[in-house]
Amino acid sequence: MKIVISGASGFVGQNLVSYLSDYNFLIKTISLKNQEGEVKLESDAIIHLAGKAHDTKKTSDPSEYFKVNTDLTKKLFDSFLESEIKDFIYFSSVKAVADSVDDILYEDVLPLPKTPYGQSKLKAEEYILSKEIPASKRVFIIRPCMIHGPGNKGNLNLLYNVVEKGIPYPLAAFKNKRSFLSIDNLNYMIKEILENRNIASGVYNFADDEGVSTNDLVRIISLTLERNNRSISIPKPIINGIAKLGDIVNFPLNSETVQKLTENYRVSNEKIKSAIGIQKLPFSAEQGLQKTIKSFITK
Repeated sequence: MKIVISGASGFVGQNLVSYLSDYNFLIKTISLKNQEGEVKLESDAIIHLAGKAHDTKKTSDPSEYFKVNTDLTKKLFDSFLESEIKDFIYFSSVKAVADSVDDILYEDVLPLPKTPYGQSKLKAEEYILSKEIPASKRVFIIRPCMIHGPGNKGNLNLLYNVVEKGIPYPLAAFKNKRSFLSIDNLNYMIKEILENRNIASGVYNFADDEGVSTNDLVRIISLTLERNNRSISIPKPIINGIAKLGDIVNFPLNSETVQKLTENYRVSNEKIKSAIGIQKLPFSAEQGLQKTIKSFITK
């Protein structure tokens, strides 16, 4: 099977290229930068990964998100519709529909993104869903939650540094659950979509099976590093007071940090598992996190 992948130089792209190549998929990578006119493509499927990532430092021009995440996606999707290619797989994001989650995020949630990143991803989704798809083609919108794996530390790096330096984790009084996605489970689900023609077009969340609390993360990191878990439960009012002070005096523990470490963001993966016909993904959330954390360790 011939696969075209955009954004293959990124973390997910590099892993997908390697993984699918091991299963004898023929991979061609393309760059959409400086492309003029229609994109000429010949393959069995397109996996569209290219995009402008969320800028946590908030220094990017908002218009850039729409130029890259929306306009380039429209262009590539139009080329797909005009081609003989059977499958189009677009990597959107859970942030296209929700910046915060009170309960569990399902695919049919009413979208309400608050950032230019999420809004640009949603605009691309809306364009794709507005088009009539020929019966011979399939179109998938994938909404992954936070992806991690060897070579991509992401937000896990902050907690890793705390545990590695022997600093007690002070927020154990906060109980939360959030979803992660290991690169190994992501690769598996994409392969299943490509190989199983019975999986129908649609919007699918990608996440590991289990939600993980930040306290769980500290425990997993401590276990992987063979360190004692030094979490402490400082009362929430005291932590919130320190965080407010941190907002004023530029202290590391501020309101934004506390929110990131303690917020809930659970994502359901039941729809994609039902489509594949499985009850569990190959790797548990803890197995995936341990593999990622082991890759941080410098010998």
